[in-house]
Amino acid sequence: MVKSKSDPERHYQSIIDAAYDLFVEQGFHATSMRRIAQRANVSLGGIYNHFDTKDQIFDKVILEKHPYRQILADLQSAPGDTLDDFIRNAAHVISTEIGKRPEFLQLLFIELNEFRGKHVPVLMQILYPQFLPLLQRVEKGQGQLRDLPPQVIVLSFAWILLAHFLVEASIDPDSSFFFRPGKLEHYLDIFMLGIFVPVSSGAALE
Repeated sequence: MVKSKSDPERHYQSIIDAAYDLFVEQGFHATSMRRIAQRANVSLGGIYNHFDTKDQIFDKVILEKHPYRQILADLQSAPGDTLDDFIRNAAHVISTEIGKRPEFLQLLFIELNEFRGKHVPVLMQILYPQFLPLLQRVEKGQGQLRDLPPQVIVLSFAWILLAHFLVEASIDPDSSFFFRPGKLEHYLDIFMLGIFVPVSSGAALE
């Protein structure tokens, strides 16, 4: 028998859901605690039973609405006999999952624009250990890689994906950009191969 949620649990989830929708619709600073209470159908005092500040609500929204749980599950089963294949498949797994909820990118814009990245270090501390399976698969391919710390490789991978999402979303807000053939491949090629065409050792620059 599934245990039903208590009223405090339901109120808490209603507040998180309402805040998420409002932050996405109008940003953090334009969203008041009173408006969150109205959307959640709880009293203003009811919000303060769970949260002292709106900033605390944003912290919880970022963590609870982040798609990393599904992404982690999908990465565990991502195919790839070679490191190259695995990295490309992992990128498409992440892109597909983010593509299912493009509104989450709006939270990232809020984080970068309104908070100047204030929550990123805390988020990374929470998420990084959970991505250790990805790190371990990268470590197995060390013979194919430059002599770089695996953590740097994984973080660079994350940042180039974020660049792909943010740049493409700002150029074209249509969420279909996630699925356009070739778009993500260009970013992956830069990540894995760089931007320069290999030249023979000692070749002079023109």
